[in-house]
Amino acid sequence: MKNIRTLFAALLMLAIIPLMSFAQEDDQVMKARSGKFALTNAKIYTVTNGIIENGTIIINNGIIEAVGANVSIPADAEVFDYQGKEIYPGMIDGGTTLGLAEIGSISEANDFREFGTLTPQMQALTAVNPNSTAIPVTRVSGVTTVWTMPRGGVLSGTAATINLFGYTPDQMFAGSKGIVMNFPSTGGGRRFRRLSPEEAKKRQERALKTVNAAWDKAELYAKLENSDEVRSYPEIEALVPVVKGEMMLFIEANAAKDIVATIEWVKERGYKQVILTGVAEGWRVADQIAESGLPVITGPVQAIPTRQSDAYDAAYANPGIMSKAGVKVALRTMDSENVRNLPYHAGFAAAYGMGREEALKAITINAAEILGIGDQVGSIEVGKKANIFVATGDPFETATKITDLFIDGYKVPMTSRQIRLYDEFLNRTPSVDKDKKAIDIKKR
Repeated sequence: MKNIRTLFAALLMLAIIPLMSFAQEDDQVMKARSGKFALTNAKIYTVTNGIIENGTIIINNGIIEAVGANVSIPADAEVFDYQGKEIYPGMIDGGTTLGLAEIGSISEANDFREFGTLTPQMQALTAVNPNSTAIPVTRVSGVTTVWTMPRGGVLSGTAATINLFGYTPDQMFAGSKGIVMNFPSTGGGRRFRRLSPEEAKKRQERALKTVNAAWDKAELYAKLENSDEVRSYPEIEALVPVVKGEMMLFIEANAAKDIVATIEWVKERGYKQVILTGVAEGWRVADQIAESGLPVITGPVQAIPTRQSDAYDAAYANPGIMSKAGVKVALRTMDSENVRNLPYHAGFAAAYGMGREEALKAITINAAEILGIGDQVGSIEVGKKANIFVATGDPFETATKITDLFIDGYKVPMTSRQIRLYDEFLNRTPSVDKDKKAIDIKKR
C-alpha cells in the first residue's frame, strides 16, 4: 500500500511540475499584435512582380496597402527598418497533417484518419488543434499557410487551408476546402509485393468499382437533390460540390501507370477542379500530365526513389522535370512536426533542375493558386493578406535566419517550444548549493 501511495505521489508531481512551469512562463508570454506597420529598407521578393531593391511595404488592417521602392510611410505607422534583409511571401505547404497529429506513437493524439473506405464528409478543419506544439515550430521557419488533410481509405475526407495563427480553427481557416481521394493502385507497398500482378489488378478493379459507384450516386444526387423524395446521404452529399464544379478534388496517384489512369478517369468523368497529388513518378509521364492541363502538388522532395533501379536523385529532380514540361507544380512535405523543412524540400528541387525562381513559386504563388487562395496570399501585392516573413538571406539555405513574421497582418512572436528550451538550457542558472554539492560529489 505504501509503495502505491509513493507511486501516486510521484505521478501527481509529474503532472503538477509542467503546470508550475507554464504558470512561471505566463508573465513572459509574447502576444501577436496588429496595427499599421511600415517595413522598409529591405530587398522584397514579390514573386509575381520581380524583386524590389531597398523597398517598403505598408501593412494596414492585415492587408498590404502599398509596396514599392518609393512608398511614402504614413506618420502613424510603426516603422521596422530591415537594413540589408530580405522579405518574402509566407511559404505554403501543399500537403500536411499539421494540426491533426501531435504524437505519432499515441493514437489518441492523431485525428487525421477515420474508420471506413468512403468518408468524404469528414472535415479536417473541425479536428485542427490551434494549440498544437508543431504550429509555432513551423511558422517561425517562414511557413505561414498549409493544406491540412485527412488520410486513409479511398475517399479520405475534406481537407482545408489554414493560416498558422489563431485561437480557433475558424480563425485559422484560409478560405478553401477540397475532397481527398486515393486513386486505386496496382503497385507500391509491402502488401502489393506479396500479390501476383493478376491479383493486384483484380484488387484495383474492385476498388475502382467502389469509387465509380460512389461518384455515380453523387452525380445522380446532384440531379435530384431538390426532390423531396431524396433522403440524407452524408457521404454522397459531400461529393456533390465536386460534381457541380464548386469544390476541388485532390487525387493521390504516384506510380506512372496510376497517374495515367487517373488522367483518363478525370477525362471520362469530366470534373473541372481536379489536382493531382503525390505524383512521385511524374517525371516518367511529365508530357502526358502537361497535356492534361492538371496542376500537381508533389512531394516530399527529400525522399528515396520509388524503384530500386531509379537514380538516387529521382525524387529531387521530379518537380523540375514536370515544371519544364509545362506542368504547374506546387510542393508538399506530407509531414506534421517537420513541415518546417518545406524550404529545404524546395531547395533540393531548385538544385536538381527546377531552379530557384520556380522552386520559390512552387511554395508560394503556385501553391496558393492551386489551393484556391491565390487572390489572398502567395505573393506580395497590394490588396493581399500580409502573410510575409523577413530573413537574413535565401530561405532555402540552412544558415539563413527568419527574424520577423506576419500572418494576417499580425506581427507574430518568433518563439516556439524548441526556442524556449534552447534559451532555457543555454542560460542555465542552477543554485550555488547544487553546484557545491556537485563539486563535493566529484571530489569523493
